[in-house]
Amino acid sequence: MRALAESAPQEPEGHHLPPRAPFEIFEAARDRTPAPTDDRPHIVILGAGFAGLACAKQLGDHPVRVTIVDRTNYHLFVPLLYQVATAALSPADIAEPIRKILRRFRNIDVVMAEAVGLDLARRRLALAGGDFIGFDRLVLAAGSDYNYFGHEAWRARAPGLKTLGSAREIRARILAGFERAETEHDPVLQQKLTTTIVVGGGPTGVETAGAVAELARHALARDFRNIDPASAHVLLLEAGPRLLSSFPPTLGEYARRRLAKLRVTVATETAVSDVCDGYVRTASGTIPAQTIIWCAGITPSPSAGWLRVPKDATGRIVVEPDLSVRDAPSVYCIGDLASFSDGSRHPLPALAQVAKQQGEHLGRNLAAALDRHAPMAPFRFRDRGNAAIIGRSAAVFDFGRWQLTGWLAWVLWSLVHIWLLVGFQKRLLVSVEWFWRWLTYEHGARIIPETSPRETGSDVD
Repeated sequence: MRALAESAPQEPEGHHLPPRAPFEIFEAARDRTPAPTDDRPHIVILGAGFAGLACAKQLGDHPVRVTIVDRTNYHLFVPLLYQVATAALSPADIAEPIRKILRRFRNIDVVMAEAVGLDLARRRLALAGGDFIGFDRLVLAAGSDYNYFGHEAWRARAPGLKTLGSAREIRARILAGFERAETEHDPVLQQKLTTTIVVGGGPTGVETAGAVAELARHALARDFRNIDPASAHVLLLEAGPRLLSSFPPTLGEYARRRLAKLRVTVATETAVSDVCDGYVRTASGTIPAQTIIWCAGITPSPSAGWLRVPKDATGRIVVEPDLSVRDAPSVYCIGDLASFSDGSRHPLPALAQVAKQQGEHLGRNLAAALDRHAPMAPFRFRDRGNAAIIGRSAAVFDFGRWQLTGWLAWVLWSLVHIWLLVGFQKRLLVSVEWFWRWLTYEHGARIIPETSPRETGSDVD
């Protein structure tokens, strides 16, 4: 890679930056594009989630240059983050270095950096610190984050489940609450310290609430002397009329019944009006809690704002049938960032299977188009079902025309998630840990880092 110094030109048409990225990022920028002596088409993929990684793998060993850019050096299996947050799995169980995953492909480079803007006219991606990467094709696969609906101050008080840092923070808050309750003599404060509130009754909220309840009722119940962790309060708050709104109503009702067996208090039609340090406020009153977990709604990453192109109601970029972005030549968008309507009225949901299929489709088609000048084929989604686990030996699985609940759905959910993990080693480790936990009710990753504050609502490094 070369280092070039150049002054920033006047803003050309099609040059769009997010509000947090000043135009000065292009001043004295260094070009991290592969050397121009290599005349193969250069494809830059922003994001190493399910979509970006699948696209990169399809482009491997083809006569193209690929650079995958991500702000971390690992691929994260986000659907299982709640198990890190509830001490069922360790962070290393669901994360794998990107370079390790892609090292067999000699035409793929990995850049650990944060992208902060896009110069579409010059076809270059701006990175924090003044670097930029030129491209012939750009694939936006930067994913999504939780939507706090204009209340960004809530983010620190009620972390979501999108990063390893937030999962570790949630785990530390839960465990620190029980540790403090063990030495606390005020029963009211004891109850607060062992109370967890989960906001959002979608699949992640349901899975998280059930996992927290199982952690308290089984794993922690045998470890404390002065408190009874089995009496811990777990509340699931949902603003809508029922749980699992994207599933058939019968499955939402099944989830409610199973959570009730775990002694999770479910409150539907209960919107959160405020999140403060140590409590949540609703129309019914104030609920004190040690840990508040946000699982309500998602919003696209800031990279969606770099392009003045059509967006859907949630801010996701509307893409064409071949996953290209209208009015943005040579730019494609996949995964949670893309709004794609597959012959139905509603866009495809932000699911791992959607992202992975889009990434594989786009990678194959880009390789064929650049190598053989083949036309870009339209994307067709193949629905393989939607699932959510509700505690031990219970899950729901929606296949569209028919549904599955109970133990068999739980086994199928487990097999699907093990298969989606990257690498044989991860699949084997998680399989063994899950089997051992099912036999013994043990949660092994119950570590509170030494730097973790013990105060209610405080941040954890």
